[in-house]
Amino acid sequence: MSVQAIEGRKPTLASALWPITRETGAARAIVLMVLGSVVIWVSSKIQLPWYPVPLTMQTFAVLALGVAYGARLGLATVLLYLAEGAAGLPVFAGDWSEGGGFHHLYGPTAGYLVGFAVAAGVCGWLAERGWDRSALWAAAAMVIGNLIIYALGLLWLCTQIDIVTAIQVGLLPFLTGDALKIALGACLLPGAWYLLGKRGR
Repeated sequence: MSVQAIEGRKPTLASALWPITRETGAARAIVLMVLGSVVIWVSSKIQLPWYPVPLTMQTFAVLALGVAYGARLGLATVLLYLAEGAAGLPVFAGDWSEGGGFHHLYGPTAGYLVGFAVAAGVCGWLAERGWDRSALWAAAAMVIGNLIIYALGLLWLCTQIDIVTAIQVGLLPFLTGDALKIALGACLLPGAWYLLGKRGR
């Protein structure tokens, strides 16, 4: 019997594909954390043309992994990603050779990076309660996660610049792109459950 079943939580996509057992739990977590951190890293480097700023899939990867992994594994995966960047690996946004160093964790974007971890944990918690089984609830979970990223990012940014400028540069340019990413997640996540035949109903 899986650990999630014992604890009374709904299975996540990750646990449906690779069930959690007491024998394989640690190795499974390490593999999924490393794979997830690589997904976030790659998603932060690929930029698509968009107005008014280029579109990356970084927030989509963070929120979708949170939903797919669940609260604890999602949070741990993003914390691993942040630790990789703090150690100097070029995993944060920018060119492929840029985006590494501890200074990113106290620079202008630090609040957003911390928000990634909190949002992944919250989205995972919601997924463990079935919010990833329908398009509407999956979208709601990702909206909540996105609002957490915005809130923490802007709060930190406001310690360095005024609030009006923070909103102009740290919120408004990203709204349309993030709305598209949430719509994508709302289609893909329930669709994955449908294909797996594990809607849990």
